[in-house]
Amino acid sequence: MKISLNLTLCFLQLALCLQGQAQHQKAVDSVPKKYNVLFLIADDLRTDMGIYGHSLAHTPHLDKLAAKGVWFEHAYCQYPLCNPSRSSLLTGKRPTTSGLYGNREWFNASFPDWISLPKYFKQNGYTTIRSGKVFHGGIDDTEAWDIGGEKRQYGTVINAAAPSAVGSQSYWQAYSNSAPRIEPYAATVASDKWAALTGEDARQIGDTKVADRAIEYLEDLKRAKEPFFLACGFSKPHTPFVAPKEFFDLYDLDSIALPPDFSSIPGIPVGFPAGSIRRRNADFFVNRTASTQEAKEYIRAYLACISYMDWNVGRVLQKLEESGLKENTIVVFWSDHGYQLGEKGKWSKAGSLWEQGTRVPFIIYDPRAQGNGQSSPRVVELLDIYPTLVDLCGLPSYKNLEGKSLKPLLYEPDKTWERPAYTVWNENGKGVTGITVRTEKWRYAEFFGHGTGKSLTDVVRDPHQLINLANDQQYADIVDYFHQLVMQQVKGKVELPPSK
Repeated sequence: MKISLNLTLCFLQLALCLQGQAQHQKAVDSVPKKYNVLFLIADDLRTDMGIYGHSLAHTPHLDKLAAKGVWFEHAYCQYPLCNPSRSSLLTGKRPTTSGLYGNREWFNASFPDWISLPKYFKQNGYTTIRSGKVFHGGIDDTEAWDIGGEKRQYGTVINAAAPSAVGSQSYWQAYSNSAPRIEPYAATVASDKWAALTGEDARQIGDTKVADRAIEYLEDLKRAKEPFFLACGFSKPHTPFVAPKEFFDLYDLDSIALPPDFSSIPGIPVGFPAGSIRRRNADFFVNRTASTQEAKEYIRAYLACISYMDWNVGRVLQKLEESGLKENTIVVFWSDHGYQLGEKGKWSKAGSLWEQGTRVPFIIYDPRAQGNGQSSPRVVELLDIYPTLVDLCGLPSYKNLEGKSLKPLLYEPDKTWERPAYTVWNENGKGVTGITVRTEKWRYAEFFGHGTGKSLTDVVRDPHQLINLANDQQYADIVDYFHQLVMQQVKGKVELPPSK
């Protein structure tokens, strides 16, 4: 009888113990799992990728990522230049809100209370790690990183002067001092070159080392207890167009086609405002003309740099999978802006408010998303990345972000989405000189200062943007609609009319 009583007590204790363990496990299971973030960045990459329909681009690793996640067919930067674009994305603020339009200003110098995306994750319990270019070179948000931050070299405050006018004499003098040559001649600018490297030179390219560090971090992180935010920023295909020769060998020069609106020097398209094209190139063919042969060589070099960057992305993604972290990690891939490769004679991103300069590749892979394996045709902005990641990772909302979470589109990629994309440019430091508004059907642009005027193109019927419809009376209501949208964004912030 005593033995039976003891057994009963033992079984009761065991039952209570198991019940306690079950309740504990239930409590643990009810706590949302924190997802890691792998933040992959390319520099100066337009949508020259296989998944975006480019007939030559060899990008198997990014195409595979896009096929597993949700890729956005119409994603746009907010400024076609590195620092303003990255600062906008990483602070969640439009360039017209911050006034940051140059490559030396640091947002916290003027707005010390603004919290960058990686710093916000750090403040919410994430280990934040950086490899490569995330913020613009020399302007790292050093304190945002637990690992990999670099000392800031530039901390210039943002120009807060009121918009003003540029005198006609000084405006034209800048162009007359360095007019483009009529004949091609040797490049004299450091960025104006390409090279197919072999041997040790090929192994020393910076992006290979960026991927190597990210791979090492992932090896360490597979044992980490806290979630991580790992940003891996590649410099390619940014100038100069230098990559290992094996990636050049992927492309036959004879297969390279020039764009239908190719020109040897920048030229204002017939019927478009003067402000729509800079009269000088900034990266290639600087103050010199582009021959058709050399233009094809540069396009091939650009594609080679893309394939080299894609190879490095593939190495990092392979490590993510091998480490067992993939199913608990959100992967984001984006580029800071696009690029013109001879369209309308322009070879650069700076000042490009055309489709090639503002449209960027953008992919999100969230293991939970029901829309995985699909593309979204909706127009989105890079500005949307900050609130999207905060939402996906279950962090407290960060107030006053100017983008919108794209989580609904990750679960229903075709969902109605009535938000246009805005991109601006400030040419002379005197205020906004151009703005473009992009919807699924239309691209509207308006220019101020010396290049004043409007343009409207039907991007479905006229993908190369050859015909300006803004002066056609049958589109007057559409032009007026977009003009009102523009004024909501830039009223009181534009360069004033030329002074006489």
